[in-house]
Amino acid sequence: MSKKFFGVFSIFLFSILHAQDVYSELRKKYWQYEGNDPQAFNYLNLAISTAKGEKNYAELFQAYDDATHFSSDKKLLYADSAMAAARMSKDEDLLGYSILGKGTIYYGSRKFQLALDQYLTAYHYTKKAKDPFIKFENLYHIGVVKSYLGYYQEALPIFKECYNYFEPNTRAKIHPNLIKNNTKGYLNTIHQMIVCYQAVGKYKEADRLINEGFMKTPKDQFYYLEKTYFEKSEGVSHFHQKRYKDAITNFQNSLVGLKKINDFTWVSVAYFYKGQCYQNLGKVGLALENYKKVDSIFNKHQFILPEIRKNYEELINYYKKQNDPKEELYYTKQLLKADRYIANDFKYLSTRIHKDYGTKVLLEAKTSLEHSNSYVRFLLVSSAIIIFVLGYFLYQRSKCKMKIQKNYDELIQKMTSEPTAEEKNEKVSPKRDSKLDPKLIRELQKQFLEFEKTKGFLAKGITAGKMAVQFGTNTSYLSQFINETTGNNFNAYINQLRIKYATQKMLEGKWRKYSVEDIAESSGFSNRQSFSNIFYELNGIRPQDFLKKTNEKTALRIVSQFSVSSHTTEKEINYL
Repeated sequence: MSKKFFGVFSIFLFSILHAQDVYSELRKKYWQYEGNDPQAFNYLNLAISTAKGEKNYAELFQAYDDATHFSSDKKLLYADSAMAAARMSKDEDLLGYSILGKGTIYYGSRKFQLALDQYLTAYHYTKKAKDPFIKFENLYHIGVVKSYLGYYQEALPIFKECYNYFEPNTRAKIHPNLIKNNTKGYLNTIHQMIVCYQAVGKYKEADRLINEGFMKTPKDQFYYLEKTYFEKSEGVSHFHQKRYKDAITNFQNSLVGLKKINDFTWVSVAYFYKGQCYQNLGKVGLALENYKKVDSIFNKHQFILPEIRKNYEELINYYKKQNDPKEELYYTKQLLKADRYIANDFKYLSTRIHKDYGTKVLLEAKTSLEHSNSYVRFLLVSSAIIIFVLGYFLYQRSKCKMKIQKNYDELIQKMTSEPTAEEKNEKVSPKRDSKLDPKLIRELQKQFLEFEKTKGFLAKGITAGKMAVQFGTNTSYLSQFINETTGNNFNAYINQLRIKYATQKMLEGKWRKYSVEDIAESSGFSNRQSFSNIFYELNGIRPQDFLKKTNEKTALRIVSQFSVSSHTTEKEINYL
């Protein structure tokens, strides 16, 4: 379809639909396409432009959020746009949903830490959402990440809570679209519970849920993916029952759907278990064929589950027996590489060593105490330990509070005594032996003063190269000037200006109700963690602690003002 034809077509379509609910009609059009299909944008772009023109931010959010489903290479870009539209709508439900959507994209890219950060941020907005579906969808994703990281026992209660919400709503008297959403949530929750039960060896519970999943999945193409996951799960169950031929059939059936949506994680699991089945049936050639497909997926996506690490052990053992050192060396290197990726993606698993060890020590202590005849001694020792731990905790907490207060007071003192940008510019000049031309120095002083006055440092993506072009000089001169006048490099200079700006805004109360994420973004930083670390490095206090102390100070000032004024009305107090 040519651009000219589509332009005419779009105007014609818009004129017909505008008398109706244009957004609903457009959604019907683009949801006819499958995920990652660019043809959907013929209608999506019209929905986006219409919502922008009408300043309908709720619909703009929805269009951008839907765009993440159909875009193959700009999912994060559309997710950020959806988040911006949600903020403009001032609807906290939409904002929570937009943050959840971004987390889901990170999760699909196997960026687990970033995904979990987004889910936990979204939880702040969704836990009191008007629409409880959003809350439980977010809770479900938190459970999925916990399961992926190996915390199956922690993930199961989360999934059970989601199950108890989604399942009744699959048959409630609500809109058909909501029934579909809840059915999807219910079936996906069952799948994740099966994964957890199989991982901890509770196969009876897993089999019961597999049967429930097959029975409750509607015979509708809309749910083909859910049926695929149950096929894969039944294959794992049949494998553990040593029904290898049945398992191979299950995996073969599931691979059709899994490949269709490019779910390479579960595709690699299916190939690994197929290989295990063939190996147990004595068909070594077919086993190797499947093991090598797992290796191919790993090479392409640089991702592998700890569950199928054994894939490389099987290949190494095979080639060792075949006396083929070349192939053995290759798969040994692949295993080492896989271990590095597993350690990186699943670094939280290391804490389980401490947890398991700590639990074991506690159980041993408990056994020893149970065999002791001195109950009084046990009570005294326990009480002493509790008092000591509590006392130590309170001491550390008090010490931490005192340190925060001290650093806060010092920072306030420093801010009130600092010179203005103009005064600072007059006092600071390059070294006397500077190799820079005096005329260039004067020109750069003026430009830097204007740069700081107009808050040019808040621009995102600012670099020394871009700034040099803007100032009509080169990067070398610019960097030398900054170093000689501030003693810092370019990045440190920009960060100092941003932190000083953010600190002043927070102190003035203008950003008092902002979250740390919003403050970081408004100050030019790309993420909260970077902002928080640099803020602490320069100010000696975390931004959240600085906000808390500033709010406490403001509250005390308001109370003080109220106490000296006997004419302040209740309405005025509420306003303050």
